[in-house]
Amino acid sequence: MKILLTGGAGFIGSHTAVALIENGFEPIIVDDFRNSEPFVIENIEKIVGKKITSYASNIGNKKEVKEILQKENPIGVIHFAADKAVNESVVNPMKYYQNNVLNLINFLEIIDSIKIESFVFSSSCTVYGVPDKTPVKETASIKPAFSPYGYTKQVGERILNDFFKSLPSSSLTLLRYFNPIGAHPSGLIGELPIGVPSNLVPYITQTAIGKRKKLTVFGKDYDTPDGTCIRDYIHVVDLANAHVSALEKGLKSKDSIKTLNVGTGKGASVLDVITAFEKVSKQELNYGFGPRRAGDVPKIYSDNTLIKNELDWDAKFSLEDCLEHSWNWEKNLLKFKYKSEKKQD
Repeated sequence: MKILLTGGAGFIGSHTAVALIENGFEPIIVDDFRNSEPFVIENIEKIVGKKITSYASNIGNKKEVKEILQKENPIGVIHFAADKAVNESVVNPMKYYQNNVLNLINFLEIIDSIKIESFVFSSSCTVYGVPDKTPVKETASIKPAFSPYGYTKQVGERILNDFFKSLPSSSLTLLRYFNPIGAHPSGLIGELPIGVPSNLVPYITQTAIGKRKKLTVFGKDYDTPDGTCIRDYIHVVDLANAHVSALEKGLKSKDSIKTLNVGTGKGASVLDVITAFEKVSKQELNYGFGPRRAGDVPKIYSDNTLIKNELDWDAKFSLEDCLEHSWNWEKNLLKFKYKSEKKQD
C-alpha cells in the first residue's frame, strides 16, 4: 500500500518513511529539499535495504504533484511539508504563510479529486499558545498563537477539519506533537538543520563537536524550577511510529476526524537537557545565558492519555536515549557533505 509523504526527506518524515516500510507500507516521498539533503534518501535505503521512490518537488506545484498522485495512486497521505522554526517565523512570517498555509490549500485542491482513505497531519503543540495549565489535554482551549508558525498550524488544522468533513470514507488525524529530538539508532538519519540551528538539541551537539563556539540558553528567569523553559522532548522514532499507528487506525475507521497529542507526558527544562547530554557524551558543554527569545512559551508538556487509549501507543525512548542518538548522528555527519553553515557563532 502506497503512502504519500510530503516533506518525507525531512527530520520526522525520513524516520516515518523507515517506520512505514517496517510496517509493510510503501512510502512515496515528495520533498523540495529546502530543509533536507538528497543523501537522506540514500541513507533511508541503507537502513531498510531497498530503493525508495522519491520526487524532488514542492507541494505547491499543482501540476507536478497531480502527475505524481496520478502515477503512484497512494491510499494515504502523511503531510509534513512545512517550515517549522518558531523564531524564524517571527522574523519572516510571510515565508510561513506561503508554505504552511497557501501550499496546503493548493495541495488539498489536488487531492480533492483523488481517493485518500487516511490523512495524517503534522501539527504542533504550538497551537495551544500559552496553556492555562500543564500537562495539556487535547480539549484545552486554543489560545492566541505565540508565533506565526503556531498560527499557521492553527489555521492548517481548521482548513483540514472543514475539508475532510465533506469527504465521506476518508479519515483525518491531527497529531499535535511536542518537541521531537533524537535520531535513528543506526546513526544514518537525524535532524539536519540548514545553517544555524534554531532547535536546542542540534545546537547542543554542534557546540559539543566544535561547529559552534557556545550554546546560548534563552532566558533564565521563567517561572519554572530552574528558570529555563520546559518542554516535552520525544524521540523521533517514537513519533514516527505514532504516525504509522494513526495512519493504520484511519484506514480502518473511515469517515473519522481525531486530534491527538504526541508526547512523553513529562516535561524537561533546558538545563535538564544539557545535564543529560553531558552525562551521555561524557564532556562538559560550553554554554551561557542570554535574554528570552521571541515566540518561546515558558512551559508546555503533554497529557498523552488519549493517544495511548486510541492507538495503543507509548513513547519507548528516554531523554538520555534521545541525546545519545543525537550525539552519534552529529558525529556521523562528519562523513556527509551538506549545506550547514560553517562559520562559528
